[in-house]
Amino acid sequence: MPSLLSYGMFGFSMATLAHDELSRRRNWRHATSSRIGARDATQFTGPGEDTVSIQGSALAELQDGRASLDQLAAMAATGEPWPLVDGLGRIYGSFVITALDERQKHFFPNGEPRRIDFSVDLLAVDDPERSA
Repeated sequence: MPSLLSYGMFGFSMATLAHDELSRRRNWRHATSSRIGARDATQFTGPGEDTVSIQGSALAELQDGRASLDQLAAMAATGEPWPLVDGLGRIYGSFVITALDERQKHFFPNGEPRRIDFSVDLLAVDDPERSA
């Protein structure tokens, strides 16, 4: 089954964790110096943070979201960066997981959640434009 997005060897797909939203925020740094009677002088100092946030839901009837979230938590615990590539082959760069949130809802009688809403926050540790 094709992946919507790959993080290292983990594929976000209908069989694992299908995300329904991906947001990316990139910053560029500018140093400033105050000037009297004028706007501050600025100097470009380089790229800043590049973050990606992935949100979605796992439904117990369709996939084992718990196992997939555990796999992502194990990857995060290594502290190692992994490449992030979308389903069209676009390379975002190497990222580390900085946060993994989950919200369990609508429980079976044994306490297993029918639905797990999740969010994964990633931080870039390289600059793909410079290494290309």
